[in-house]
Amino acid sequence: MMRALYTAATGMIAEQTNLDTISHNLSNVNTTGYKAERTEFKSLLYQTLQTRTTTANGERKPVGAQVGLGTRVAAVTSIFRQGPMLESELDTDFAISGAGFFAVRGIDGETYYTRNGSFSWSIMADGSTVLTDHEGCPVLDRNGGLIQVPDGVSSERMYFGENGDIGYMTPEGNYVPLNQSFAIYQFNNPAGLEKLSSSRLQETEASGAPMLEGVDAGLALSTVHQNYLEGSGVQVADEMVNMIIAQRAYELNSKAIQTSDSMLETANNLKR
Repeated sequence: MMRALYTAATGMIAEQTNLDTISHNLSNVNTTGYKAERTEFKSLLYQTLQTRTTTANGERKPVGAQVGLGTRVAAVTSIFRQGPMLESELDTDFAISGAGFFAVRGIDGETYYTRNGSFSWSIMADGSTVLTDHEGCPVLDRNGGLIQVPDGVSSERMYFGENGDIGYMTPEGNYVPLNQSFAIYQFNNPAGLEKLSSSRLQETEASGAPMLEGVDAGLALSTVHQNYLEGSGVQVADEMVNMIIAQRAYELNSKAIQTSDSMLETANNLKR
């Protein structure tokens, strides 16, 4: 009887984590570039009650008797599907169509990756105007340098092409290319990236090394759309359904605990 108590408890704990993940998804329904997460489960060890042996009558049994000991959370996986394109009035808003990620340099000097292309121009200590995220971390070009406005050029004249190339327009309306373009990286296993705050992701052994589009062979090139942002990948209707399923599963495990408790109470009240 005690086996049922502990088994149902593992189900309640796992469903609580599932509900936490769903709540996190719903709270980020308006977060730019956010990718929905999904809780995955795995069964625990099985206890063998009876092996596949010969019965008392000499007959062989095709299967034994095993009972499971519950479940646990195996992983919380991000679903890297393309989010909706949302039009923006800001020239420093960008959306990636494809499998790529922008690269930003953190305050610790490390390179981080993001799908959130809500950038802005920032004045640095040396007086240069640099493209950064909203925390002031510079956005990187494919050479690992900063994307900055040339001297004597207004930031309003900066131009960004769909292939990530960067240039500016002269007052006469002529396009002047710069020897710069966005650094767009891909990963063999983006689900293996470590999730950080501020919509940033960090490279891990599970994700594999970053691969630079246009340099590493075999990569389908992404498209950069200026005046657009990639919306959240959360589907509210799906999350609401998942929430109901998680709630029902939690209630079922709770009911199993109550039933086991009632059976134990009955057994304890038996008298000779």
